[in-house]
Amino acid sequence: MDIKAKIAEIIEKITKDSSLKEKFQKNPVDVVKSLAGNLPTDQISAIVEGVKAKLGASGIGEKLGDIGDKIGGIFGK
Repeated sequence: MDIKAKIAEIIEKITKDSSLKEKFQKNPVDVVKSLAGNLPTDQISAIVEGVKAKLGASGIGEKLGDIGDKIGGIFGK
């Protein structure tokens, strides 16, 4: 199996679906299992880490952090 291709496929699905993105942030392993199918644990782990790395590199993680900072600012934190 081509793990890089599977990572790209999952990233595409996650970035197009905000509810899926939210689910991935809460439980990435379950989301990857549901999208990738029945794979060995080591492959699931590799895909999860690859997706996290790609999403972080694309700025999605930074954007979410910025939103948290803004919300904290509203409440004086």
